[in-house]
Amino acid sequence: MATIDELRKIRLKKLEAIRKAGILVYPEKTKRTHKITQILKDFLNLARLKKEIILVGRIKSLREHGGSTFLHIEDGSGSLQAYFRKDRIGERGYKFFLDNFDVGDFIEVRGTLFKTKKGEKTIDVTDFKMLAKSLLPLPEKWHGFRDIEERFRKRYLDLIFNPEVKKKFELRSKIIKEIREFLESEGFIPVETPILQPIYGGAKARPFKTYLNALDMDLYLRISPELYLKRLLVGGFEKVYEIGRVFRNEGMDRTHNPDFTILEFYWAYADYKDLMRFTERMFEYLLKKIFGHLTIKYEGKEINFKAPWQRI
Repeated sequence: MATIDELRKIRLKKLEAIRKAGILVYPEKTKRTHKITQILKDFLNLARLKKEIILVGRIKSLREHGGSTFLHIEDGSGSLQAYFRKDRIGERGYKFFLDNFDVGDFIEVRGTLFKTKKGEKTIDVTDFKMLAKSLLPLPEKWHGFRDIEERFRKRYLDLIFNPEVKKKFELRSKIIKEIREFLESEGFIPVETPILQPIYGGAKARPFKTYLNALDMDLYLRISPELYLKRLLVGGFEKVYEIGRVFRNEGMDRTHNPDFTILEFYWAYADYKDLMRFTERMFEYLLKKIFGHLTIKYEGKEINFKAPWQRI
């Protein structure tokens, strides 16, 4: 079995062969007409009209069958099978593809849509173009990339092989977006406070320490935005919030990182009862916006977030 270094050398030779053929290995532009999710959504109509499609993405699999090759191409929205035929793209072009393209490469393909005998939606390729040559092979999904530690340290690979991880990233982004929309609909102003601070505070935690050469002074990465947010209230703002990174130089495990995202908001002239009702409204808003209902299942239990919540 070839080593990673040997496989890289093979791919470098292919990269050089592409360049010698006068082809850009890393072109700056693509002529994509559709994302894969758009193709799948309107497949029957596009196939019926024999409309020429240009799609782009990463080659996730490649299977050669004599004078034809099937591959799966994946972009940020979905995956689609592509069908390469020697009699369609020409013997020279077909050989060039087989000799120089690998799983992991980014490709642009042009063609029309059809369904295979097994009913799989496919693009019949008439032309293709290299978008980016991958110099390292992707790890084999089941045998080469199962280690939890490696998955967490190489999130980019984890995202390639585990769609559920990508969905979590997208869900997190949506949650933050909806939190911002809710807070601002309630009159809160988004602000940014200093990350480098001369005095750390707002939480009981050990800080990261650094040094500012320009002012010849020690500084700390913030452990909380609290003190600066409160200064804004002193300055006259009534409702402020910040969503940002904080840093705590302490122990770490799967649920505790030395840097993480925090939400803090401050509201003048309000008491804890106002905040309790506010929290109920926020959770109801977020659940309706993100999930469409107020109940979720967690560890086998169904939790209903409909207000009012039980007071203890």
